[in-house]
Amino acid sequence: MRIIHLTPGTGSFHCGSCLRDNALIKALRERGHDALMVPLYLPLVTDREEASPEQPVRVGGISLYLQQKLPWFHRMPRFVHRWINSPGLLRKASERMGMTSAKDLGEMTLGSLAGEDGRQWAEWRKLVLWLKELPEADVISLSNSLLTGLAGAIKKETGARVICSLQGEDSFLDTLISPYRERCAEALRANAKQVDLFIAPSQFYADSMALRLGVEASKVAVMPNGIDATPFPISSPDLNVPTIGYLARMIHGKGLTVLVNAFIELVKLNRFPQIKLKVGGAFTPVDEKYVADLKARLDSAGCLGRVEFLPNLDFTEKMHFFRDLTVFSVPAIYGEAFGLYVIEALASGVPVVQPDSGAFPELIRETQGGLICRADDAVSLADELERVIGDPELREKLSLRGMNSVRQRYQAGAMAARFEELMGSMAS
Repeated sequence: MRIIHLTPGTGSFHCGSCLRDNALIKALRERGHDALMVPLYLPLVTDREEASPEQPVRVGGISLYLQQKLPWFHRMPRFVHRWINSPGLLRKASERMGMTSAKDLGEMTLGSLAGEDGRQWAEWRKLVLWLKELPEADVISLSNSLLTGLAGAIKKETGARVICSLQGEDSFLDTLISPYRERCAEALRANAKQVDLFIAPSQFYADSMALRLGVEASKVAVMPNGIDATPFPISSPDLNVPTIGYLARMIHGKGLTVLVNAFIELVKLNRFPQIKLKVGGAFTPVDEKYVADLKARLDSAGCLGRVEFLPNLDFTEKMHFFRDLTVFSVPAIYGEAFGLYVIEALASGVPVVQPDSGAFPELIRETQGGLICRADDAVSLADELERVIGDPELREKLSLRGMNSVRQRYQAGAMAARFEELMGSMAS
């Protein structure tokens, strides 16, 4: 099967969607498929070798922005476009991603979803024509629903089936200001008619997005995310120094404030005198003030010396990160579509404590590798963290169950096999 997967890059930090996409394409190749991953917007950032390192960014984020603002931009000389889409300039631009105004963010999102009717189409059309020139693909896969403005033109020009992954874009769409939030919702529902199949990483997210997209439940299949668990070492924490871990972008939405407040509560209880917190993950200039405020709060509580901040870890550093943890938590305060970090922690034998929201209850039920706390509740989180830390027998049971489950059911190969199954059902 020939598969082309279109994936937006971040340019400067890891994101779960990029990691999942990279693992999927590599696993499909290992199963004998002709699978290609094509980066969009910004260069891809993965913690492993890229599945398609030979592919340049096909539609640069700067070009799209300028096309949105300047309708004649696509007529600029080719050398201008080559310079604007150079990896170095795109990576530099990525550092200011979060500084885009709310209005510009809404305009850009709607411009992409508008497809052929949007001001960005002169740039997107280049991608569609490039896809048309390639050897015929069986499937062209969109990494998320924000790319569905391309679906109709891709089908018309290439004749390929179009599928679309769903990877947590709802939380982004809900932050858009009016009238862009409402207009993007309308565009999504219209675009959904051009997509042959949507793929969600959890039943929770499949149900949620079917309603948002206005499609039948049968048009949204579930394919849990997977990882290559082989390199993950089995954790060996120091029992005298219980360590709580967090590994996600350092932002409020991922629940880092809730975790810091829970940690302060645990320190006050003084049941574990040597307790520590390790905070790792993506960190951009936009996040500096938020993290500085967290550090100030920890300092005021006399806890800052117990907390280690480890921004932008590479793959080797991430392996060391999990090795020292007693328990793990990323208590996101929105309905997380999956939570790849949960699977990574469990692969290392680290039990998790997650909120009763989004896909987390589903993941905990399937893996048996953790406990559930009340959502957005630091006291409840502290109670469950204390329960895992204070009960070695419980921790060992959760560790073994979670690790075995991930290594059997959440491997990248299992994800690729499910992808094959879904493509086969479409063809029949």
